[in-house]
Amino acid sequence: MYRLLIVDDEEIITDALYETFARYMPDRLDVYKAYSASEALAWMERSRIDIVLTDIRMPGMNGLELTEQVQVYWSHCRVIFLTGYSDFNYAYKAFQMPNVRYLLKTEGYDKVMAVVEEVMEEIRQSHDMHELLEKSSEITCKLALLQQEEFLRNQLQNGTAYTDSTFEIQKELDRWELGLHASSSVYVVLGRFHSKDKHTHLERAQIQAQTQLIVSSLLEEHIVHVSVPDHYGDMVWLIQPRSDTEPGSSFVRYLEGTLELIQEACMTSLGISVAFALGGKSCQWSEIPRQYERLRQLHWMKIGDGISMVLKDYDDVLSNQGQREFTRVSNRIEVMSGYLETGRIQQFYEVFEELVNELIQQDVNLERTMETYYNLALHLYSVINRWGLNQDIPDQRRLLHLNEYTCMKDAVQFLYQAADQLVRFKSSNEQERANAVIHSLCTYITEHLEEDLSLVRLAELYHFNPSYLSRFFKQEMGINLSEFIDELRIRRAKDLLRNADLMVREVALQVGYEAAHSFTRFFKKVTGMTPQEFRESLMVR
Repeated sequence: MYRLLIVDDEEIITDALYETFARYMPDRLDVYKAYSASEALAWMERSRIDIVLTDIRMPGMNGLELTEQVQVYWSHCRVIFLTGYSDFNYAYKAFQMPNVRYLLKTEGYDKVMAVVEEVMEEIRQSHDMHELLEKSSEITCKLALLQQEEFLRNQLQNGTAYTDSTFEIQKELDRWELGLHASSSVYVVLGRFHSKDKHTHLERAQIQAQTQLIVSSLLEEHIVHVSVPDHYGDMVWLIQPRSDTEPGSSFVRYLEGTLELIQEACMTSLGISVAFALGGKSCQWSEIPRQYERLRQLHWMKIGDGISMVLKDYDDVLSNQGQREFTRVSNRIEVMSGYLETGRIQQFYEVFEELVNELIQQDVNLERTMETYYNLALHLYSVINRWGLNQDIPDQRRLLHLNEYTCMKDAVQFLYQAADQLVRFKSSNEQERANAVIHSLCTYITEHLEEDLSLVRLAELYHFNPSYLSRFFKQEMGINLSEFIDELRIRRAKDLLRNADLMVREVALQVGYEAAHSFTRFFKKVTGMTPQEFRESLMVR
């Protein structure tokens, strides 16, 4: 799914374009809007943007200046200038910029939509690496030199080998012309492939080599990197920013967004999905084995097997607030225990699912997750023994052996099974349990229809990557997230319109539309009637 950002200081134009594109192709296009260049840059800091449709002349920062900043944030972003001024100087400057189109507002919506589709197709073709992959067999031998791989695997497994000698590490890096600097810290990325088909060793090696080419083509502009397959068949990248790129949170955001593009390219070109785990900060060469092992654990904890996603490891020393969070875990378990003992099953599940959500959220701290899991598992284990349910749950000891599960999803499933056994023992009516994340998300949307329900905003609230949240919701619910929100808004709008005392503008605000004319267009597109016509039809009945 591509992301389109519409920028114009004229709200009527921005809202109209937003409404047009938001429903034009919901399966392929995620649409956002901004009324100024500064608001547009705020979106750029929060998420990857693929296409920017912007006016050239705006107060403060104009469209040309905005484009220069856009290309700093996301160098692969395409820009379409849309303006009412056929000014040659502006057009000339626009044509000098890479990945830029120029349109007049007088050319109409059909022309704008056609150009956006052309740009989307250009992006798709840029991800189609078939021609590039055909050359992979010519360079596979160079990439797969056994001695080079042995050196890199040694850094993953035993970083202490050269700890006392940066010079020795640099000598090996120079020997293989890897371009990395032993005196600088590195970022570690672990990629895991998912495919419906089983591959032979040769086929897997070919997939790895092809993926290396795709990564190189999309990352080489701003970073230096080397890659190596580990002993488990996963791919590991050691990454350093180029000298003109500052490391830090902005670089991590750039890396995360570019990994999403790599996932799209791998799916388009190879038909495989790749899940990435990324260190949230750089590490010294001696710390690479520890960071590598943490990323392997992070993959183990993921949910949504086979779905492309980017996981980030937050390996931070816990602040005072973090230490208080650990205390809160035990306090919440005590409250949950009280609910179970007194038969308040709904409240029990609410606290239980709150704790489980902390285990399966995407942006995860490993230490905090382990603390939460073992506190929760130990409590369930204790209750099973105290209530004499050992025969009903014969493999209860698995609760205390997290390493016996293939992934955190399986461990969480067993926690649910144990909790359900306890609830069935306590209550004659078995409680139905909706998926923890989806159920909570649907409830939030229903109760906050008047607020910002953009994909990026919801992803921030539930600690997901935006692209992954969109795919995960469609997979679980069978409907696009935007369509689900629209259905709820139409339903709420119809109920509110039955109240003749409410003005259409007031109804619009209560279903998330700041402008009444935007709400009217949305309502008519879905129902075939304007809000006023809908009211009149109720009176006829």
